[in-house]
Amino acid sequence: MNSPSTPEKPSPVVQPWAQPFWDAARQQRLLLQHCQDCGQTIHYPRIECPICASQRLDWRASSGRGTIYSFTVVHSNAPSAFVADMPYVVAVIRLEEGVQMLSNIVQCDPAQLQCDQAVEVVFERLNERFTLPKFRPVQ
Repeated sequence: MNSPSTPEKPSPVVQPWAQPFWDAARQQRLLLQHCQDCGQTIHYPRIECPICASQRLDWRASSGRGTIYSFTVVHSNAPSAFVADMPYVVAVIRLEEGVQMLSNIVQCDPAQLQCDQAVEVVFERLNERFTLPKFRPVQ
């Protein structure tokens, strides 16, 4: 719980075309957009395919598995709402579906992380409206 002087963590700003992603996350499911014309998997959610510009997009379940592409461990100078979380890991995860997602790696010793390490999605409730997809190392 935040102290009276600690600001609340910010909530995502949700565009209408991304609402299915956040609705699924609240149900602890990871969904990714898929282009019905060129077959491209898409993340972050968009109104049209970045490859072929088609607006025929649907949503498909992700395996929730991937590997660490890149990461950094925040030890100091975090924004005030995140000070209590230090140290924390910010990472780019390459999902099995071929897209990359910026997230956090949790439930781990940050000193033991390495690029190409296998991770899996876990979900962390931020508030009544948002549940965040995060990742943990595969045991």
